[in-house]
Amino acid sequence: MSKALIAHKGRSLRPQDKRRAAQYVRMSTDHQQYSIENQAAVIAAYAELHNLEIVRTYRDAGESGLTIRNRQGITKLIDDVSSLQADFGHLLIFDVSRWGRFQDVDESAHYEFICRKAGVKVTYCAEQFDNDGSLLSSIVKNIKRIMAAEFSRELSAKVHAASVRLSRKGFKVGGRAPFGLERQVVDDECRWKGTLEAGEHKFLSTDRVRLAPGPDEKVEVVRWIFNRYLDGAFQEEIARELNKRGVLTNRGGPWTQSSISALLRREAYIGNVVYNRLSRKLGAKRTTNPKEVWVRSEGAIEPIIDHIVFRRVSNALEQRCVKISEEEMLVRLRKLLMKKGKLSAPIIDAAPGLPSMATYLKHFGTLRNLYRMIGYAGNKSYWAKLDRRKRLVEIQRGNAALLQRVLEQSGRNATFDLSTECLRVDDAVNICFRVSACRRYVRNPPKWKLVRRVRWPPGWVVALRLAEDNDAILDYVVMPSTSLSFHGQVFWFAEASFLSHMIKQFDSFRDVSQFVVERVLTEVTRGKRPSLQPMISR
Repeated sequence: MSKALIAHKGRSLRPQDKRRAAQYVRMSTDHQQYSIENQAAVIAAYAELHNLEIVRTYRDAGESGLTIRNRQGITKLIDDVSSLQADFGHLLIFDVSRWGRFQDVDESAHYEFICRKAGVKVTYCAEQFDNDGSLLSSIVKNIKRIMAAEFSRELSAKVHAASVRLSRKGFKVGGRAPFGLERQVVDDECRWKGTLEAGEHKFLSTDRVRLAPGPDEKVEVVRWIFNRYLDGAFQEEIARELNKRGVLTNRGGPWTQSSISALLRREAYIGNVVYNRLSRKLGAKRTTNPKEVWVRSEGAIEPIIDHIVFRRVSNALEQRCVKISEEEMLVRLRKLLMKKGKLSAPIIDAAPGLPSMATYLKHFGTLRNLYRMIGYAGNKSYWAKLDRRKRLVEIQRGNAALLQRVLEQSGRNATFDLSTECLRVDDAVNICFRVSACRRYVRNPPKWKLVRRVRWPPGWVVALRLAEDNDAILDYVVMPSTSLSFHGQVFWFAEASFLSHMIKQFDSFRDVSQFVVERVLTEVTRGKRPSLQPMISR
């Protein structure tokens, strides 16, 4: 009998790898039977029964199985197997659905084939079939994959129907509360039970969540934004004023043109709950739904903006909204270039009859690509500076990858978050990577700048420090993130302030790597919070 998915050019395992196994565990928001602990217990029992030693664990906690995106555990597993770096001959998984609920069942088979091609046998420990490639196991396994995908589709339809029903009653379904509003938990008789902070969830399935006016200072900010826009200010100008005042969005970040525009269009501020404006089912691309399928519940929230004010703002937004084709967008941009002799984001945003710079970037991608399409070279020194910045950022990401490999070789679990450019070790230590530019002064020593990200987790910062020409690499510095947290979004430091800010200097990243690995291993082993204080006296 022929076997499916036979790897003809697989690698030969070392004898010591044939009894070594890795386990992959995943939990999204499924039932308790699929918890990480329950999966690990079943896998451990299987390993003991078959005389296998579990030497490595790949895990994805709180991640959907619809796609491989954002699943760092399985991504790392596939990378290790594909690069022939796996030091095990077996991969143990609880069942077929934990591998993934891929809507294309061939995707699930593809990842399993990668493992088998590298000589790693995939076993589903809780299934009733032996994954030996026989006709029976292949049929059953494929049916299980189809069932896993169908489960997600049926669950998605049920959740959507329930969300529509609750929205029609005026309740909040998922997501954060808009700026200036708060989420309140009520029981089945709409009696208030408490307020939910960001990231918190209700405990009882019978409870409901509704929106209500938030803190007075945030409500006043919302009213100020509406009035400021009616006074003739553009969204970018309002965003700059709020950022200058230190007002953060409900996500804890700075304001932008798009965030102001979205706020001005929210009907929640006049008391309406609107649901189903956007759809993103089963991990597909987000789409905008037609207005006839929107679900609107009017008067469900105590309004904080007068209806007349909201209508005037909506009319002003429509008048300022430029709806033209992409070809016409380029034609008007060329005319603006001929008139001004140069282009920039402020020039484009201030020009009447033109879409905003954000709209141009949404349609044409990068600023460089937009300028290329209209035959404008732009500021060559700016492009050179941008290219240099990208090159240095890539160097730092390469350094992060190098440090990640060194930590993993030391037996630590290290994952790199590209959005924050931070390396997380054993879910305990965070190491963020940045590039620090230099500013020269006539009479004073030079200073270096670090831009602190709002989403930065507490831990350490490894900065690539540039020379005074901001082109060559000078050295590397390591500092605790607490040194940055008291200096706003931008942190300036000089060599004379290294000691006061607990900054350690290294001539090469090799030295940084050796030092950080030593400190990380020491602190994680002791179970202490990482600190750079002891190293200053070394």
